[in-house]
Amino acid sequence: MEPVEGSGCATSGGVGVSVSERAVQWCARLKVFCEKWGFRPLFAVCRTQYASICLWRGTWLEAEQELTAATGELAATRPAMTADGLVRLAELRRRQGRLVEARSLFEQAGHHPLAALGHAELAFDRGDARAAAESAERYLRRVPRHNRTNRVVALDLLVRALAAAGDGDGAKTALAELQGIASIVGTVPLRAVASLAAGYVALGAGDGDAARRPLEDAVDLFLASGAPYELARARIALARALGLLGRVSAAIDETQRALDVLIELHAELEIARAKALMLELSATSGKPSPGPAGLTTREIEVLRLVADGLNNQVIAERLFLSEHTVHRHVANIFNKLSVSSRAAAVAQAARRGLLA
Repeated sequence: MEPVEGSGCATSGGVGVSVSERAVQWCARLKVFCEKWGFRPLFAVCRTQYASICLWRGTWLEAEQELTAATGELAATRPAMTADGLVRLAELRRRQGRLVEARSLFEQAGHHPLAALGHAELAFDRGDARAAAESAERYLRRVPRHNRTNRVVALDLLVRALAAAGDGDGAKTALAELQGIASIVGTVPLRAVASLAAGYVALGAGDGDAARRPLEDAVDLFLASGAPYELARARIALARALGLLGRVSAAIDETQRALDVLIELHAELEIARAKALMLELSATSGKPSPGPAGLTTREIEVLRLVADGLNNQVIAERLFLSEHTVHRHVANIFNKLSVSSRAAAVAQAARRGLLA
């Protein structure tokens, strides 16, 4: 829900500088300053901002720890300032698929502007695109057009909601404003958001060919931004476009890549959506989603890299996964092939013709 903050933070450090590392350094220095002068509430407020970076970068456990500590501190010292932390914790719960908890936290955040958008996102998650669009429009009526970055989050939701509701003209109007902001601000994350939105508009019109290019751009830009959750959503949208074009095998591959990331994040709602898409694509292709020997497309991809002699770390870098995810894939491969070593897995795969 907060690409604006992610967008701003993602560009504030300059080219080649890790945003998360700079934020950690900033928080460490601020902590020393606040402890020296007794400004504990100030540090708590800043921790909520840092948690937004963690949310964008996919380090959700760290985000939860920061938000829990910050809201606890503010509740004890400045109760009126807890809304910032609550609304961000609510967004984390929404992304995790814990919608009941998210709704409760958004309600606790009261009249915080992002709480209104949070409720709109929850409506969209429940399948009520029209209610989500109306809430996003209401938010936008309160935010001046010159306040560009504060409008981005609502415009992103409005495009998705109107496209899903079948209002193509309305979605295009909202997209035009979003693209205009992205061209002015020019950050990689904002360009990614605008590209994904363009893809959603084309998908809403059933035009896979028009959707493919902006969705490919969105995947590349989110990958460059280090935003795994948004990257997974872009891959799922791209998979839908590829499915419309009859490129089912490529669509299944994109869906599997999204699933790998979402499982690692424990984003249960998006996992369910990706699995439903996988079943839909498999039915279209007339083939079950698992490949030969019961291996998934991703597991075969990992197995072929194992056969090339690559270790888990190099495979993770090649496939843009974590080592933990690669380790899980290798363990699944061993189990499905009934082997206990990499050499045995490669030999078994060669005999079954899986490495071609």
